[in-house]
Amino acid sequence: MINGKFEAAGRFSAMAVALALLGAAAPEGARAQEPAAVETKAGTEAGAATEPAGDAAAEPGGAAPAAAPAEEPAPPTPIAKPDPAAPATPTPDPDKADPAKTDPAKTGPAPSEVAQGPLTVVSWGGVYSKSQQEAIFHPFTRATGIEIKDKVYAGTLDQIRSQQAEGAMTWDVVDVDPADAEAGCEEGLFEKLSFVLPAAPDGTPALDDFLPGTIHPCAIGSVAWSMVLARAGSEDAAPADDLRPDSLADFFDLQTFPGGRGLRRTPMANLEWALLADGIAPEEVYSLLRTDAGVKRALAKLDTIREAIVWWEDAGEPAALLTSGQVVMSSAYNAPAFNDIAVRQRPVELIWDRQLWDIDLWAVPAGAPHREAALEFVRFATGTEPLARQTRWLPYGPVRRSAAPLAGDFVHTDIDIAPYLPTTPENLETALRNDAVFWREEGPALVDRFNDWLSR
Repeated sequence: MINGKFEAAGRFSAMAVALALLGAAAPEGARAQEPAAVETKAGTEAGAATEPAGDAAAEPGGAAPAAAPAEEPAPPTPIAKPDPAAPATPTPDPDKADPAKTDPAKTGPAPSEVAQGPLTVVSWGGVYSKSQQEAIFHPFTRATGIEIKDKVYAGTLDQIRSQQAEGAMTWDVVDVDPADAEAGCEEGLFEKLSFVLPAAPDGTPALDDFLPGTIHPCAIGSVAWSMVLARAGSEDAAPADDLRPDSLADFFDLQTFPGGRGLRRTPMANLEWALLADGIAPEEVYSLLRTDAGVKRALAKLDTIREAIVWWEDAGEPAALLTSGQVVMSSAYNAPAFNDIAVRQRPVELIWDRQLWDIDLWAVPAGAPHREAALEFVRFATGTEPLARQTRWLPYGPVRRSAAPLAGDFVHTDIDIAPYLPTTPENLETALRNDAVFWREEGPALVDRFNDWLSR
């Protein structure tokens, strides 16, 4: 899914993985599962593509793969200002009733006690929905007898608002990003969740097993995607002494590692990385970016590599830039990059230092026709085993720590997917979580500042 995304000041939502394998097309505006950035009202997210290898594989929207960008990129053009994002999802107070207060002995209602559905579960389509069908939907039906009808939507709250206004809610569960989880909760569109989540297999309570910030009062986190750094992986891409770049500091070091640098044309991630590379502690990044001095400092750091930057906009471009030699390092969404590595077998390698990550979550609309079955589904879908199974279809990291050791081989190639997951412990060591509150409040102004900087 990360399905990843972001234009400048907004939410990340899950993103495009190839539909070629499925022989189906997502509706216009939906998060088509293809290795490309999908723009939403507040973000861009990138997804894992699992189409057959080869340069003829389908690219976003069914078009042919994008050609490598020209060596002389066009002059910078201003990026559009998206709608602001909703606040980030806070971790509930452990002293208050919330879905993470796990009693290992309590597993929720038995199948016979739950309204039998069928449940209508709404998600993004393509390979992302395929991963949910295989890892979650089918096992849930086998375990409970509750059938699931899956539906694809365009990733906005408008349909939920419309159904509730008409008193005709037909959806039971919806896959949402953090911005919509927060906005929907504030508007009363989603149920306030107060039930018991299953403990980890070793008995660890859910509140301790889920990564911080992945349990929301109205939604439960499922998978994480991220923006990472990538480098050319061929032998002739390394200097004679075999020194390879492997950190954010190396990305900004043009003397040791001369050559182009690929960056998405947006302030998001670039400003955070600039401050991190300039020595700012992760916990201080967003507070500093709220100040004029902090923004100036970030842009000044970007100035140190400005002449080497090759801007990209489509999530499939970084691999083309790297393999063509136009850049030696680039930012990239982890899922499309994995597709290039594992399926297309392109010489690209990921660098997890200072990855910027975010999540998707499950929410239950208020007035869901099968509320109890929907709650049981959310409990099941966010369990350790289903989250681990889902990694077989795409490299989105499960947000439960107990699921990481259970990740296995990618379903389409003989490759261990664990090293490519954002939530694999070693990949999280220096990671920074996207701050949606910051981008909602400061994003529009930062887009203007970034556009001014581009035009200089």
